[in-house]
Amino acid sequence: MSDADVAAGIKLRAIAEVAAKLDIPADALEPYGKAKAKLSSEYLETLAGAPTGKLILVTATSPTPAGEGKTTTTIGLGDALVRRGKRTAICLREPSLGPCFGAKGGATGGGHAQIAPADDINLHFTGDIHAIGTAHNLLAAMVDNHIYWRGEPRLDPRRIAWPRALDINDRALRDLVIGLGGTEGGMPRESRFDITTASEVMAIFCLAEDLDDLQKRLARIVVGQTFDKAPVTAADIKAVGSMAALLRDAIKPNLVQTLEGNPVFVHGGPFANIAHGCNSVIATRTALRLADYVVTEAGFGADLGAEKFIDIKCRQANLTASAAVVVTTVRALKFHGGVPLKELGREDADAVKRGLPNLLRHVENLQKLGLRAVVAVNAFVSDSAAEWAAIVEGCKSAGVRAVQAEHWAKGGAGALALADAVLAEIDSGHSRSAPLYPDAMALADKIRTVAREIYRAKDVSFGPGLLAQLKAWEEQGFGKLPVCIAKTQYSFSADAAAKGAPEGHTLPVREVRLSAGAGFVVAVAGDIRTMPGLPRVPAAHGIHLAADGTIVGLS
Repeated sequence: MSDADVAAGIKLRAIAEVAAKLDIPADALEPYGKAKAKLSSEYLETLAGAPTGKLILVTATSPTPAGEGKTTTTIGLGDALVRRGKRTAICLREPSLGPCFGAKGGATGGGHAQIAPADDINLHFTGDIHAIGTAHNLLAAMVDNHIYWRGEPRLDPRRIAWPRALDINDRALRDLVIGLGGTEGGMPRESRFDITTASEVMAIFCLAEDLDDLQKRLARIVVGQTFDKAPVTAADIKAVGSMAALLRDAIKPNLVQTLEGNPVFVHGGPFANIAHGCNSVIATRTALRLADYVVTEAGFGADLGAEKFIDIKCRQANLTASAAVVVTTVRALKFHGGVPLKELGREDADAVKRGLPNLLRHVENLQKLGLRAVVAVNAFVSDSAAEWAAIVEGCKSAGVRAVQAEHWAKGGAGALALADAVLAEIDSGHSRSAPLYPDAMALADKIRTVAREIYRAKDVSFGPGLLAQLKAWEEQGFGKLPVCIAKTQYSFSADAAAKGAPEGHTLPVREVRLSAGAGFVVAVAGDIRTMPGLPRVPAAHGIHLAADGTIVGLS
């Protein structure tokens, strides 16, 4: 049975009924149809100072191209905690249209562990990502208009740092020349598009505490430099008010539901391989003030999403995680054990054992970040008992508890053992997340620390002029910012083909970008691109409308 068939057989609850599970009054909701709503700003203000619940982070091993079910596990765990009588909320990111039409498909879970209405959430939802992209591009237009009219401060067209953004995978927009067509077309210069999930506006949106903080962060965006190399900001361009106006409604968190009718906040959507990979601080903080347990995810493997969740999001928002779950699958470990993608369906317990170092490396990394992990083995019908046993025994020998989870097939009932293990870990008090490095460390050393401690690199190679650029940012007052490393999600190294648990490699940093408004410095490593391309056979090929208008093939 497909994900769509499962969802079609379940009647969704009215969103006010879902909200009531967290004692959210109906008049606090701004409905978008019958099954989704935003929470009003006035209601959010009433929650200030409320007690906060326990934050549970769900992360994963280095994934296969299809992913290992991290979102599905987050949903299943949340449903299971409710079945255990716990007041629970789930916090997820908004799906990007890039993977929806690209390789991975949607991001609403699967089987009996889904959030709904899935098609709405995967496509336009409540318009948040569209608003973010529009605000980003408004600033880009105002930058070029500022150059055209020779506004003060005078921008050097050779030193413009602000690209444009689009929420579609389009490799043709990675590098381009704009301003052609004579004097009316502006000044010709090189530029690029990033996918909206990599936009600094997206990062600001997800890290802002409220509307006031949002505007302060937007004001700090550095769009380029003057001819004297002084930074020019969005505030200098006088773009902040209009950008904030576009984001005024988007900043309110969205409420939807699992197929079991439990509350889920879906808000913000940065990728973890090219951005910081976590849902909005506003949604997370709201959930923590309404629930005793909040289950959230961080994108891709723990080397990316989990590290950034703790070193960027938790550091800036003063949040602390009380437990961590590392999602793995038999197929992922066979993949890291040397089995080709097309052969992952065949039984091979020995390959699982060979792939275990990847899983255990992620567990070790979480320990460096203050968290003892529970391993969730997301079950597939093709798995064998011998393969499951290889994971459980391998984890046991390393002092880690591994739990088989069948939420895809059974919903929350299939994740009860996982919920019990997570609750036991929280009750033990052994887990309390902590940053990997101090604020005062030099920017280059922060990059080296992540590379050596998390990726197990021997060293970092910086491209020409990058160390000088980092030093210049430190002199301009940006030295205390955390770092956000953009690299492949498929390996601990910058080489996507290096499977398992490679070590002793060199991390090649080819570009650094200042995200002053978001509050971090991006280091782009290897051949990772902030504008992805579509695969040879994109998911868009299989999506169509049925005669009754139903969307078919979007998953």
